[in-house]
Amino acid sequence: MTKVHYITPDYLTFERIEEIIEGAYLLELSEQAVQAIVRCREYLDKKVATHSEPIYGINTGFGSLCNKSISNDELGQLQKNLVMSHACGTGDLVRPEIIKLMLLLKAHALSMGKSGVQLQTVQRIIDMYNHEVLPVVFELGSLGASGDLAPLANLFLPLIGMGEVYYQGLRLPADQVMEQLGWEPIELQSKEGLALLNGTQFMSAHAVYSLLKAFRLIKFADIIGATSLEAFDGRLEPFNDLLHQIRPHSGQIETAKNIRNLLAGSQIMAQPKKHVQDPYSFRCIPQVHGATKDSVKYIAQVVEIEINSVTDNPTVFPDEDMVLSGGNFHGQPLALNLDYLAIAMAELGNISERRTAQLILGLRGLPEFLVANPGLNSGFMIPQYAAAGIVSQNKQLCTPASVDSIVSSNGQEDHVSMGANAATKALRVVENVERILAVELMNAAQALDLRKPLRPSPYIDDFVSQFRLSVEFIHNDKVMYQEMELAVSFLQKGKFGHFD
Repeated sequence: MTKVHYITPDYLTFERIEEIIEGAYLLELSEQAVQAIVRCREYLDKKVATHSEPIYGINTGFGSLCNKSISNDELGQLQKNLVMSHACGTGDLVRPEIIKLMLLLKAHALSMGKSGVQLQTVQRIIDMYNHEVLPVVFELGSLGASGDLAPLANLFLPLIGMGEVYYQGLRLPADQVMEQLGWEPIELQSKEGLALLNGTQFMSAHAVYSLLKAFRLIKFADIIGATSLEAFDGRLEPFNDLLHQIRPHSGQIETAKNIRNLLAGSQIMAQPKKHVQDPYSFRCIPQVHGATKDSVKYIAQVVEIEINSVTDNPTVFPDEDMVLSGGNFHGQPLALNLDYLAIAMAELGNISERRTAQLILGLRGLPEFLVANPGLNSGFMIPQYAAAGIVSQNKQLCTPASVDSIVSSNGQEDHVSMGANAATKALRVVENVERILAVELMNAAQALDLRKPLRPSPYIDDFVSQFRLSVEFIHNDKVMYQEMELAVSFLQKGKFGHFD
């Protein structure tokens, strides 16, 4: 049975977006959205016909050319020229999953009835989403103000029969696919090019994609950290609720509770300990993981506001009889928080690699590098190198993009957010953390198996047993990068049991 998400001006949540993606929903406009779009367009057409004064972006040029007036019979060509001239994306290709999110978020924003677009324009965006006609978009080219001009121009070239698309596994000219599907190019009307290109959907789609992955990795970080704690024969006292109630950061309290629940019933944790304390990478899991949880929660709130906002310019207010030119396209809220996301997630990777390093040192009854006959076998020596290299790269990627700005458009656009660079960096960091956690899990599972016949907690026992279906215990040296890729795949596809 086909599942449909009806686009409305109402609130779009992360939970709903994930449901749409995982459930392979098709998109349709709700009647409420149709009415809002049509009403705004009709108002704008009347305004253009009766208003003699220049209105920015509607009957004027763009950016520093805002004082150049355009005649009514050239308004459509003005918008077409805008899309063509601004399609200056370059560099690596944006992955299809993010392109689909860009289409979804733009359709949702336009449905709020403040952008003055034609109904058929929004419908074509939805058709592209539903038919998996995904425009070719590049990672580089946006300053994050005036919106994501270059990538959004590439995204919407196919509306006017230009550019390239992915379709049925091929990269093809857009006009060829449109002819195959019986689609005519959209004849853009006044203001439509700006409505399509002004906006933060490149940044916000990356933010949504990164956050959905981050939500998942944060859960895995607690599970893997608990696995490492058992494997290292660590102590449970640092997770006692009394400690965390007197420093009551919610993420810290939640993490300590998670670890206690994950390790309930563990023989390893219950046995007497010879050591008085554990290294910080184990003992401070609640404080470090918890700080990341609190940070990501805040960032998600900002991003959720953004994806439910009107971010093009100028903005049309039919009820107030106003067309206002402002700066809602400016990506500063996203830029700052995408930099913050990179930093917060990088710390999960940083502490994870330190736990990996502790596990291979030959401490607490474990063999060096977690393998029999070390010397002949290098065992888990080099996966830690790989994790350390990725951690170091994350530190370099965490240099904030949002503190930078370059003047553009002959001085008219003199402060920009660089949020697009923050967006692509943040995604790189999040995916790097996924690999670092995968390496830790390999080490933790290996060390835990070396503790047998002592048993871990029932939850961790089941978790590691599931992991062992993908990655086997290492008896002697073998090609490790393949095992690392299998571990990454497990994190991408694995399911969570209930532990909170």
